[in-house]
Amino acid sequence: QVQLVESGGGLVQAGGSLTLSCAVSGTIFSIRTMDWYRQAPGKQRELVAASTSGGSTNYADSVKGRFTISRDNAKNTVYLQMNSLNVEDTAVYYCKLLISSSEYWGQGIQVTVSS
Repeated sequence: QVQLVESGGGLVQAGGSLTLSCAVSGTIFSIRTMDWYRQAPGKQRELVAASTSGGSTNYADSVKGRFTISRDNAKNTVYLQMNSLNVEDTAVYYCKLLISSSEYWGQGIQVTVSS
């Protein structure tokens, strides 16, 4: 059974930093592309960052230079380091992985940035 569990969210002031973690179990983590998404109130879920098994990373334009995705294959965990947060980053953040045509999502974690 594949499970993804996020942690590390919370309330932070604008300009601050947070690091999200997503612990994965039930699959061979090291060969998977891992994604971070977010969904703000009234908006569609959007891709924030992706990390492939080969080490490539991709970012949404809105977070480039501020967010960093990384992974620890020994711990089956993917991270999202978020710096210089602003109120527009307020959202529920989700990690996701794709196995064949099946998507697996974490439960989501709230990040709130206050002005």
